[in-house]
Amino acid sequence: MSVLVECRDLTKSYNGRFEAVSGLNLTIESGRIIGLLGPNGSGKTTLIKMINGILKPTRGEVYIDGVEPCPYTRSIVSYLPERTYIEAQRTVADLIDFFADFYADFRPDRAMQMINALGIDSGARIKTLSKGSKEKVQLILVMSRDAKLYVLDEPIAGVDPAARDYIIRTIINNYNKDASVIISTHLITDIEDVLNDVIFLKNGRLVLRATVDEIKDKYGVSVDKHFREVFAC
Repeated sequence: MSVLVECRDLTKSYNGRFEAVSGLNLTIESGRIIGLLGPNGSGKTTLIKMINGILKPTRGEVYIDGVEPCPYTRSIVSYLPERTYIEAQRTVADLIDFFADFYADFRPDRAMQMINALGIDSGARIKTLSKGSKEKVQLILVMSRDAKLYVLDEPIAGVDPAARDYIIRTIINNYNKDASVIISTHLITDIEDVLNDVIFLKNGRLVLRATVDEIKDKYGVSVDKHFREVFAC
């Protein structure tokens, strides 16, 4: 396994005082599914945005496949933001065509196969879809790339349990097996069975980095239970 993400003293501060991410040192190897976990305000989304080059560090560095965020890293990172980002007026088919034009590694055949399997009308405009269907379409677009790194910010928030199951299956069955997947979520119980590793953040600092097996062997509890013990929630 090769190092895919490396953070060196990574820090992001606002107004010169508040540090959303503080002195983070972390490596993520290829071929892993990682849960990025922490309470609200722990720095998860800020870290994700720095990995994607949306925010610049105040100090320190982040490297993706050995280089700082740049057009190359954006070509190998498939990112699902927390908020809806697809244009409401576009049809599902329009979005598939757009992604195919924009990303060289996008697989329109894979995307359309999943759209059809869900019974979603590819000619439907996004604004006419239910919330759950919109979430599924967004995830399908992200997971239909043959990326090296998939970064998913709250991919199962706000959808019903059946939709969560579908989304998790989509993640597991469609990512490049030599790639890594970072999943930020509060719904730990729903995803912990598919995780290899977990990262706990609190107040922008690394609290724990461990494999799921290490947590179970050392503490004798699930990831969700250990999370609640660490953060007393």
